[in-house]
Amino acid sequence: MGLAKQLILVVNGGSSSIKFAVFESGNYLRKILTGKLEGIGSAEGLFSIKAEDSEASTKTIAAQNYTDATNIVMEWLKQFSKDHKITAIGHRVVHGGNNYFDPQFIDKDVLKDLRRLSSLDPDHLPEEILLAETTGRLFPNTPQVACFDTVFHRDMPTIAQRLPIPRRYFDMGIKRYGFHGLSCQYLMNTLSELAGTEAARNKVILAHLGSGASVTAVYCGKSVDTSMSLTPCSGLPMSSRSGDIDPGLALQLKQLEGMKAKQFHDMVNHESGIKGISGSSENINELLAQEQKDSHAAEAIDYFCYQTRKWICALAGAMGGVDTLIFSGGIGENLAEIRARICENLNFIGLAIDPEANQSNSLIISTPKSQVTVRVIKTDEELVIANNVATFLDQHKGLHHERSQR
Repeated sequence: MGLAKQLILVVNGGSSSIKFAVFESGNYLRKILTGKLEGIGSAEGLFSIKAEDSEASTKTIAAQNYTDATNIVMEWLKQFSKDHKITAIGHRVVHGGNNYFDPQFIDKDVLKDLRRLSSLDPDHLPEEILLAETTGRLFPNTPQVACFDTVFHRDMPTIAQRLPIPRRYFDMGIKRYGFHGLSCQYLMNTLSELAGTEAARNKVILAHLGSGASVTAVYCGKSVDTSMSLTPCSGLPMSSRSGDIDPGLALQLKQLEGMKAKQFHDMVNHESGIKGISGSSENINELLAQEQKDSHAAEAIDYFCYQTRKWICALAGAMGGVDTLIFSGGIGENLAEIRARICENLNFIGLAIDPEANQSNSLIISTPKSQVTVRVIKTDEELVIANNVATFLDQHKGLHHERSQR
């Protein structure tokens, strides 16, 4: 790939966490290290590092805001780079608007455009820009590449992209973009490896269920439709994001409480979803432990499973059926009870779960007679980013040097 035995750093900034990984690039990519800083804004965040074939090292750390968290990660990378030369950096960028889908060198013009687009995703883009700027200062001569989460959905049918508002807005780029695209690409690549090309070209539904959650329909390897829309707040209810709501709610809350646009944004992104319904926690594990004695916790779990089941059925309808359902993300990969509840009453589409296989997190959790194969696949967005970076730099040899001299 043109980067033999060189190191690619992947940075994946979330709204309350920063994940990163280092890959050795040669004939194939080998992940040699992962790191994660979780709980940004909390007095008891966790910073963990796991090198290849070794136990993870974890310590409690306070990161009051994203700048603090970024500085902590950069200080660690600064020490790491004394003994290891980082030769390329890839960044997950959630939203690139209507202009950016394919990987791009990160330069002043791209950063300027991303700042302009920040209103589309004010909970991710400013942080991702901060990470790119900071790593750029730490590694000033190292090419940085943005990999966009929307690319997997770029070629959805127009009818799936369009929003039911005046046509002029579609021409301005206001449409359904879809997200979790890097995860979707990994899941489809892995499905092809596990089950063959034909299975990956059949009707597939991807349920990426984590703090952010989405469901995507894929047919012939292409995204057909997806639950997230113009922003990552839409679609399923999530840990603290509302998912789809009546647009009239904004005016109603303005009249009732004088709620302003920024307050409304904060509510639907940080106070809603599972957290809003439960009134106590956005963590499904905690709610599962409380549901027998807390009716609000039980209702939040039921609501999440109910809405996810609805979206699976809706997207099966968009494709005229489903052959494979894949669960992924922190919830989808690890919580058998949630998977079981989502799949309740789906026998009418030919889906049947094997309770024992599901409880043990097997790769296939459907029964042999199930007409829908249900799989559990651990996603790896960082690997997709590293692959994209290696391929992109191989295709654009020398271009980064030319751009840096401008």
